[in-house]
Amino acid sequence: MKIDRHGRAKILTQAEIQLLFSEGFSSERDRCLFSVALFSAARINEVCSLLTQDIYDSQGKIRPYLLIRKGNSKGQLGTRTIPIIEDLRRVLTTYQPLAGVVYLFPGRFQGHLHPDSAARILRKACKKVGISGASTHSFRRTALTQMSNSGIPLRVIAAYSGHCDLSQLYAYLEVKDEQVLGAAASLSMLSPVSQVGKVSEDGFNSPRNEKLSR
Repeated sequence: MKIDRHGRAKILTQAEIQLLFSEGFSSERDRCLFSVALFSAARINEVCSLLTQDIYDSQGKIRPYLLIRKGNSKGQLGTRTIPIIEDLRRVLTTYQPLAGVVYLFPGRFQGHLHPDSAARILRKACKKVGISGASTHSFRRTALTQMSNSGIPLRVIAAYSGHCDLSQLYAYLEVKDEQVLGAAASLSMLSPVSQVGKVSEDGFNSPRNEKLSR
C-alpha cells in the first residue's frame, strides 16, 4: 500500500471502485479517465495521451478496440489494442461530446491532460470518500489482479498489459492470505493417509486390527 506516495499501489475492492465513481469523481471526464484506466489496465500516462481517433471513428462512433500507441507505451516496445467492453462503451458514449479534437483528455491549455493532474484528481476523490493508499497505478494493479484471480493465463494478461517480462507482471499481482490457504488445502488430495482404515489413537479402527480381533 502506498503511504505518502511510497510502497505499492493499493488493490481496490469493488465497493471502493463503486464509491469512487459514484461519490468521489465530480465530472464525466474524471469518471471516463479512470474507467479507461481500469478497463484497459493501462498506465496513467498511456491513458492521458490517448488520441480521440484511437477511440472514436470519423463518425463519432466508438471503435471495437482502443489503441495504445507504441510511442506512448513504456519502453516503446509495441502498439497494443484493447477490446472495449460494454461497460466501458457506455462511459465513452456519455463522454463523447466532451472529447478533445486531438486528445481524448485535453489539457487545460494545450496538449493532453498531464499524468500529475490525473493523480491530483484521484487524491482529491479518495480523500472525499475516505480511501487511503490508492494511486493512479491502483487501477492497473486492480485490473491485472482481477484477471489473474479469474484464471486468465499469464501470457494473455501480459499481452493485455504490455509486459514483455512475466517477472515484471508478477510484481503487479496481489496474493491474498485466503488464496495461500486454498493452495495449501489443495494438497490434501495428495495425502497418503486414507480416511478408510485410518488408525485412531486406540489402534482398533484399521481393517488389519479388525481382522486380528476376530
